[in-house]
Amino acid sequence: MSSTLKKQVKISGVGIHSGAPVDVVVKPSDKPGIFWRRVDLDGTDLIPATWDNVGETKMRNTTIGQLSGAHIQTVEHLMAALFIVGIDSAIVEINSVETPILDGSAAEFIKAFQKAGVEFKGRKKIVVKREVVACAKEVLRQLPMIVRFKLWLVNKIAGRKSNGFVKLSPNTGKTLDIVATLIYPEKIIGSQTYEYSFDGSDVAVNDFIENIAKARTFGKYSEWETLKKQGMGRGANESNVIALNDAGDGTLNKLIWPDEFVRHKIVDAVGDMFTSGGMICGRLESYKGSHALNNLVLKKLFSNPDNYDIIGIE
Repeated sequence: MSSTLKKQVKISGVGIHSGAPVDVVVKPSDKPGIFWRRVDLDGTDLIPATWDNVGETKMRNTTIGQLSGAHIQTVEHLMAALFIVGIDSAIVEINSVETPILDGSAAEFIKAFQKAGVEFKGRKKIVVKREVVACAKEVLRQLPMIVRFKLWLVNKIAGRKSNGFVKLSPNTGKTLDIVATLIYPEKIIGSQTYEYSFDGSDVAVNDFIENIAKARTFGKYSEWETLKKQGMGRGANESNVIALNDAGDGTLNKLIWPDEFVRHKIVDAVGDMFTSGGMICGRLESYKGSHALNNLVLKKLFSNPDNYDIIGIE
């Protein structure tokens, strides 16, 4: 038994990198799991949105599918929205390589799904039994030497350290408890921590919608200009990205909350954790986390059956 939409939802926008128009149709499904399909490509199979099918996390997003074939970039915001409203079965048809960025958050996706309605039948739970940790140095070791050097140089200039980690550890086994911490040299961000607990209740859902879902992705305006020259970031604007000024002590557009930056990390973490195929029940500590670390910690969790228990839909 799976939870799915009462009717299909169509969402249109532009890709944050290509700037090209993109349409997404999220369809009800009896097949357990979230699957994507590239309708702009002939003869492509369904692409499962699972931790072991994540193809790349380097472009500050989560990409599913094979990079040499059919794949989709920036799935995390839509995945977070599906999780929050309780949808664990759906076919997501898309006519481009990128999920539309919309307003840079998960809010518009959630609104569309709630309007369509959800046939909710419960959640599969994945209970963390043993602690697993993913560290930034492990991610760096997987990269080519030239890429590692470039990242080292960028971080050194920016005054950042590659000492982040994401940790999953046991808790009561009934909630997903997230503690996210950001530490940036930019004064407008500095050190920020935000905590969120999800137990599947309406209270937890509404808390996410009111206090987290609208948090947008962010980046420096100067970096945006560089990305555009490289053929990326062409769909970014001051309505869907928090643009930091070059001095790092302010933004070019208005913040919803002073700590909107770390709240957006909660959105990303929820979306990435949903590639587990269910509700992770445990404590997730994200210290200077990333999509790559979120994926690595899931790989470590599922590497040993002793690390977790799976409880079917209740």
